[in-house]
Amino acid sequence: MKDCNCGYCVGGEPLAKFGIKICDLNVSQLILFKEQSKRGRCIVAYKDHVSEIVNISDEERNAFFADVNRAAKVIHKVFAPDKLNYGMYGDTGCHLHVHLCPKYKGGDEWGGTFTMNPQKTYLSDEEYAEMIEKIKAALNEV
Repeated sequence: MKDCNCGYCVGGEPLAKFGIKICDLNVSQLILFKEQSKRGRCIVAYKDHVSEIVNISDEERNAFFADVNRAAKVIHKVFAPDKLNYGMYGDTGCHLHVHLCPKYKGGDEWGGTFTMNPQKTYLSDEEYAEMIEKIKAALNEV
């Protein structure tokens, strides 16, 4: 099931407003969040347009969280954060997804929850491409 108004479902311009697809995982897709004030921030979005974790089977839920875990391992490997925050929202874009937000001691917002979109740090296309290549390489190792 897809929603033609959802960036996670259709990709293209709707997704490009906030993210860049890195790759497909088992039951989800891994997306690099464009706003990179938390270096390495990514999103794991479920393959189908469902709003709630209770809308999928136990098997699919377990596979989804296995994808989240794999992505978290990659973020730890590539970016070495001191802590990784996990955020599941979706009040407005009702598509099941998890924000993986690396936090660094002494850095901005350490000790508190992360800002959804602080609009502070955007990178060049080359910098995004370099991050994506590092993430893809690490995915093959975890």
